[in-house]
Amino acid sequence: MSRVQLALNVADLEASVAFYSRLFGVEPAKRRPGYANFAVTEPPLKLVLIEGEPGQATRLDHLGVEVASTGAVTAATERLKDAGLATFEENDTSCCYALQDKVWVHGPGKEPWEVYVVKADAAERGGSRALGTPDTRPVDRPTAEGVPTATGVPTAESVPTATGCGCGG
Repeated sequence: MSRVQLALNVADLEASVAFYSRLFGVEPAKRRPGYANFAVTEPPLKLVLIEGEPGQATRLDHLGVEVASTGAVTAATERLKDAGLATFEENDTSCCYALQDKVWVHGPGKEPWEVYVVKADAAERGGSRALGTPDTRPVDRPTAEGVPTATGVPTAESVPTATGCGCGG
């Protein structure tokens, strides 16, 4: 089982839950204070809603691919490294109210992607160990190292170390 994940920061969690419940015809799989996620069967999608600031426009937090096992995360990590992408690995981390193993990379527009497996439920929202405030994340700082390569795809040499999601921030 694999499915794409879309994590959004939303100003009004309750209105967003109501909208996405109607849009996809399913109720949230998990609800916690300031957080909801949907396990949509068709199309295969993990939709994560993270409560943001009142009045803010909805914005992308991060993207991901949920996989079925730690072995699949390990295989993805090796494939991404072999492709020359900068990776950041987190194992047994609590994020989005779940115990996870994951690997992070960033696209040419500095959009964060994770490949992850949910190993168990967690009582705390948690977050990425590498996550700083939005203005201190390496992915947000313009640096010479952060300039995409001529192909438009960042490589291990062209981007700062990948950091994690804003689930806990």
